Amino acid sequence: MKFWDTSAVVPLLVAEAGTSAMSHLLRSDPEMLVWWGTRVECASALARYDRERDLPASHLAQAGARLAALSTRWAEVVPTETLRSTTERFVRTHPLRSADALQLAAAWAASDGQPDQLAFVSLDARQRDAARREGFAVLPDIMPHPGTVRERPARRSRSRSSR
Repeated sequence: MKFWDTSAVVPLLVAEAGTSAMSHLLRSDPEMLVWWGTRVECASALARYDRERDLPASHLAQAGARLAALSTRWAEVVPTETLRSTTERFVRTHPLRSADALQLAAAWAASDGQPDQLAFVSLDARQRDAARREGFAVLPDIMPHPGTVRERPARRSRSRSSR
């Protein structure tokens, strides 16, 4: 069993650079462990694909069906007070956004504080780095193509137009 971050689940739903590698990992070990909020994060990613990439309705429907099927098979780490405390530590220790810290804390909880006992699957550069620093084996070992690790763009400040 491996812990799957949302960034690694999305390529199982829609075709993108990491799809082949993530599909191979899933075939090699079909037991998935995810954070309780992963389904919501995946639904958000699909909505973003629809807005930004103009996905055909049939592709979006297929991706939604794949998400529904996957979510019936995976195991979820549920929210607890301990997980919240661990998340707070991770946001102080690593340059992670709260949702990413929740994912990492869920993996930490699932490993019973022994991260070397659970592989962490992610395509997010910051999360991969934080997971490594916490002692997880991070997969995939080698990224399938240069530049396929997702780098989140820096947030742009919005200027308000004068009235």
